[in-house]
Amino acid sequence: MSGALTVRRLLIDLDAPVARHWCGGDAFSTALLNALSMSFPVGEQFFIDAVRAGVEALPAEKQLHWREEIRGFIGQEATHRRIHQRFNDHLARHGLVDEWTPRVVERQKLFEGTDPRHAIAVTAATEHFTAMMGEWLLAHPDALAGAEPRLQTLWLWHSAEETEHKNAAFDLYRALDGDHAWRVRWFKRITTSFLLDVARQTVANLRRDRTLWRWSTWRSAARLLFGREGLVRSNVGPWRDYLRADFHPTQHESDRSARWLAANAGQYTPVLNAERAAG
Repeated sequence: MSGALTVRRLLIDLDAPVARHWCGGDAFSTALLNALSMSFPVGEQFFIDAVRAGVEALPAEKQLHWREEIRGFIGQEATHRRIHQRFNDHLARHGLVDEWTPRVVERQKLFEGTDPRHAIAVTAATEHFTAMMGEWLLAHPDALAGAEPRLQTLWLWHSAEETEHKNAAFDLYRALDGDHAWRVRWFKRITTSFLLDVARQTVANLRRDRTLWRWSTWRSAARLLFGREGLVRSNVGPWRDYLRADFHPTQHESDRSARWLAANAGQYTPVLNAERAAG
């Protein structure tokens, strides 16, 4: 890992109501980001549990070092989990139903009693996806154009921290002598399950929102995902890079995260006790 990670408490008001089409009035962008948010609480907890178990599986002489290394990662993920649960409470009041989490909970049962490197490999793979999306959003903040400033801050802060800690689980997997073939195998499985899950939940959100069959919805989807600088087209290369035996997340250099965090220091306060943040 590249050093201690700062745990930050975001200073935004999430008690105030959230508009139904909070992302600039765009139904598709709103539904897609809502779907991702629904997955975060259970996903972040899985990552926390995975890295904790991974550290415990290390030789005793390495555990203290890795507990220090991973503490900030756990604190950041715990903060993401809590704040997105608060955001998701607003979505439930809009009548949206989280169908993603129950599927994830069932899949997570498959890891009970298995080699902890499997869960770490899944964590590293998923973190690669969140880092790709985070870096894309930081590079294309116009995707949030028209959203309330507090919600723009929420998503860009989360994106910045995902980019910041993108190598944590990857490095722990290597410290555990994780196999490249298994890393790639899990990445391919996560690619399939993640894309299917986010598509299913986005469609479910649009259906409940009664905007699924509007032409404007799918025009927005085509632009956001497959436009010249769309989310999918922009990330084919970074996705493929993960398959290489010599890949490391730091090869995808991005200073946008550090720049955003520096420019928006007034939007958060550092949490001095990362263990307390993790709960």
